[in-house]
Amino acid sequence: MTTMTEASVREFKMPDVGEGLTEAEILKWYVQPGDTVTDGQVVCEVETAKAAVELPIPYDGVVRALHFPEGTTVDVGTAIIAVDVAGGAAPAEAPVEQPKAAAEEPEAKPEGRQPVLVGYGVSTSSTKRRPRKGPEVSVPAPAQAIQAELNGHGHAALAEKPRPLAKPPVRKLAKDLGVDLALVTPSGPDGVITREDVHAAATPTAAEPSAAPAAVPAAPVTPAPVASYDGARETRVPVKGVRKATAAAMVGSAFAAPHVTEFVTVDVTRTMKLVEELKQDKEMQGLRVNPLLLIAKALLVAIKRNPDINASWDEANQEIVLKHYVNLGIAAATPRGLIVPNVKDAHEKTLPQLAEALGELVSTAREGKTSPGAMQGGTVTITNVGVFGVDTGTPILNPGESAILAVGAIKLQPWVHKGKVKPRQVTTLALSFDHRLVDGELGSKVLADVAAILEQPKRLITWA
Repeated sequence: MTTMTEASVREFKMPDVGEGLTEAEILKWYVQPGDTVTDGQVVCEVETAKAAVELPIPYDGVVRALHFPEGTTVDVGTAIIAVDVAGGAAPAEAPVEQPKAAAEEPEAKPEGRQPVLVGYGVSTSSTKRRPRKGPEVSVPAPAQAIQAELNGHGHAALAEKPRPLAKPPVRKLAKDLGVDLALVTPSGPDGVITREDVHAAATPTAAEPSAAPAAVPAAPVTPAPVASYDGARETRVPVKGVRKATAAAMVGSAFAAPHVTEFVTVDVTRTMKLVEELKQDKEMQGLRVNPLLLIAKALLVAIKRNPDINASWDEANQEIVLKHYVNLGIAAATPRGLIVPNVKDAHEKTLPQLAEALGELVSTAREGKTSPGAMQGGTVTITNVGVFGVDTGTPILNPGESAILAVGAIKLQPWVHKGKVKPRQVTTLALSFDHRLVDGELGSKVLADVAAILEQPKRLITWA
């Protein structure tokens, strides 16, 4: 009988997956006691105050115990799983710490609410977590078994290939384009498959996913009842994770920065026509092309023309910090709460590059796999309340930023065009800014520039 000694057991502790985070909630275990694991294999998913994160195990061995059930909040530095690195199956008589029975079933997800990336709308297909390969797939057979299989069946043992290395957004892209990652030649460091590798392996006819939302936001989606409350008059939901962090950040921002909001209603008919033209452009094939893409580009051009808007207030040093880069945040509503991932160095990207970055951002957010790093360092944000059929709003600044642009629903309305009343595509923009460092003149110039570009998109060429 195989035995395990305490000396061969390694305890994997809850890491700090963000910057200075003190705790995380275990959302789901992907392994159970007795399962074999390999170095780098994802064993669980945890939720911090910033995002849901997958944790890989740094050992090869056999799972001996899971110290906490799903749904438990664990302090950083606390051991969460024990692995016997000596290998072998767990003995039958060994005491194994099992999760509570209630935690064995996956957490029920509300049926009525889907993850919404604000600016893209609700996905037309049901959103699911990526299926996990079981340990029997990701764990190679012992060397003797492989040799025996090779001797008996020639190349049969070659079926036990390691899982291709790729980041979650790249895996999502491969799934959307119908590309088998096992057949892709990696070009990234350490054999990591990149987005370019996937595009190179895709067939020329690879189309944009059918789940892509319509360019023009439709009527607001009415959520279905999420669950039966069995006659209860009240339900209490613990405030934790992303929702807790968001609430604290919004309260701090609202009462620390003096907000001012300005509005403008603009005819975006030409922008909508340009969106349709770009969808047919060969340079944009396979990319998400919608109004948000051109709104984002318009805001970047407006910031280039008025760079002082891209700044932050340093209260401790009593300084205004001017940013010479733009990390463009896009507000996303998810079942766990509001998150604002950002496109790094968006000011340097061409229109196709910006479309690709926004597409990766939306895919990752819908999967609930946005990393803490993707939500740090933002400089300015866009929130599209129009996808809910709302005309506009007065958005609260993301902490550390000086401006946020809200985009309302794009609707066909009567509009005076060339001296005649005609039906035109119209929307309302709202820009909130920190009045400590952005005065009315600067805020008005930025908002007016964005509106002018959306009314006459050719200004993207003349002003860029």
